[in-house]
Amino acid sequence: MLIRLQPAAQDLSRQELPLYASRVRAGFPSPADDFIDRPLDLNEFLIKKPAATFFAWAEGDSLRDIGISQGDLLIIDRSAPHVHGAIVVAALDGELTCKILDTRRKQLLSANDEYPPINVDGREDMVIEGVVTHSIKRHLRQV
Repeated sequence: MLIRLQPAAQDLSRQELPLYASRVRAGFPSPADDFIDRPLDLNEFLIKKPAATFFAWAEGDSLRDIGISQGDLLIIDRSAPHVHGAIVVAALDGELTCKILDTRRKQLLSANDEYPPINVDGREDMVIEGVVTHSIKRHLRQV
């Protein structure tokens, strides 16, 4: 289930931030490089088609095994193709849900064994609203 939909701004302002040429290791620390590769604009990196993009907050734990958790911000592109294995936002009976699209079995799948597949073969009430292109996770908790 999704909560609080928000369309992307039509006129995205550029905000370039430094992108370091070295990668950040998640294991043993290594000395950081002293140079910046290039500036990175998150709008350009995350939103390819602003007019077709909207945001939603993830709710629930049905996609936890692929790294989407309660409270993650989802970036959804209405123009992206609905291919097998894509993470989609679908409207079922007027309610939005986020699931993995299985075009072969005509199902919407969870990434949590506690949730069964949803059969969508022949369902006229299902509309795919878009494809999740990115999810943004908060790591610093508010104090």
